Amino acid sequence: MKNYSFAVFPNENFLDFRLYQYGWERCEPLHSFGPFVRNHYLFHYIISGRGTLDSAGPDGTDRRYELGPGQGFLICPGQVNTYAAHKTDPWEYTWLEFDGLRVEEYLDSAGISALQPIYRPQFPAQGDELRDTMLYIARHAEATPLHLIGHLCLFLDGLIRSSATRKMLSGGKLKDFYIQEAINYMEHNYQRDLTVEEVADVCRLNRSYFSKLFKESMGCPPQEFLIRLRLAKAAEMMKLSGNSIRDIAMGCGYPNQLHFSRAFKKRYGLPPRQWRAENQLEK
Repeated sequence: MKNYSFAVFPNENFLDFRLYQYGWERCEPLHSFGPFVRNHYLFHYIISGRGTLDSAGPDGTDRRYELGPGQGFLICPGQVNTYAAHKTDPWEYTWLEFDGLRVEEYLDSAGISALQPIYRPQFPAQGDELRDTMLYIARHAEATPLHLIGHLCLFLDGLIRSSATRKMLSGGKLKDFYIQEAINYMEHNYQRDLTVEEVADVCRLNRSYFSKLFKESMGCPPQEFLIRLRLAKAAEMMKLSGNSIRDIAMGCGYPNQLHFSRAFKKRYGLPPRQWRAENQLEK
């Protein structure tokens, strides 16, 4: 019987939430991974056994965490990490690698970040529920992409509801209204020269206050969110259409193709043409 399972998500046509790979493993003693840098978020839930996580924090401090059953740990994009199983009580875990425009917002709501990467449930039963949702994804690689994305949403919801470090927001209804109005406006106007001032004006808010509100809610400034939105739309178009890179760049708010190529490579790790060659769907 194999001590692991692994699968790659078959479809990337999702912007808010996207799966990349998922699996389960019962590790050998001292089995380690890293040091390595991920391009996306990677979350492990420890089912049994013990191990360590060595994590390079965004504040420049390296930290070691001793972890055991019922806990989880998050690896963020661009962060150097090494994790290893205990020599006499190696861990068994399940993992999900994911990303998307809304992911940072929800991880922030759960109180989990590069600076605080450890998950602990408020109650053991909640941790069990989160584990079962992750194992469901790992064991149903043959399910449709929409079905798996639905369970990724259940995972993120469970992570927020159960996390002992989750943030309790006040005044949420009005705040959510402003943020949703801003996101809707950006999604309908990302093709043109759109400024943060314009979006703030649409929400009838001062720019500095709007930017603060947006970052608190979404985990990134509005300008960064707009960049991610444009690049995600561009990736979708490169994968599904035969339009030229230049036309796609202009259609996503980048009149300067060189600026587009630099931003795309920074976000996806490859120049647009190379990324397209590796990811474009055959017709």
